[in-house]
Amino acid sequence: MSEDAFEDENIKIENVVASTTLDRRMPLDRIAIYLENTEYEPEQFPGLVYRLEEPKAAALLFGSGKVVCTGTQSPEMAKDAVHKIIDELREADVEIDRIAFELVGTEYEPEQFPGLVYRIDEPNVVFLLFSSGRIVCTGGRTYDDVRSGISKLKENLEEIGAL
Repeated sequence: MSEDAFEDENIKIENVVASTTLDRRMPLDRIAIYLENTEYEPEQFPGLVYRLEEPKAAALLFGSGKVVCTGTQSPEMAKDAVHKIIDELREADVEIDRIAFELVGTEYEPEQFPGLVYRIDEPNVVFLLFSSGRIVCTGGRTYDDVRSGISKLKENLEEIGAL
């Protein structure tokens, strides 16, 4: 049946549901920290809710690797949303792993803590880098320490092509 047939009957598609299963388990607790617009309450529901703004959609992600996407108005939009989710999951995973591998002075144990720990000696500061793009700076005693540390972090990330 074509879309024209729906319009003739005053029927409008409001919601398309698409699902896929990724070939690996997903650490939902880490994903909830890495990606913005997520809701994860494992005591209430076993899945993570991830809301996309463009295309406008919501997805349920499960630890098993199952992804259920809902809220789009066409199969094409649903596919686009699922592909975007997969790309964002990949990007979150890969970028932090690459930085951990290439940047000297890092610690990254994602099973224990979702952020990459990067220590700089002068000034004596520690950065926590998250795949969401968020960065936390600790240890700086003055604004100059923080500014200098951020400058060195930026320089080092540029050197390895991560910025």
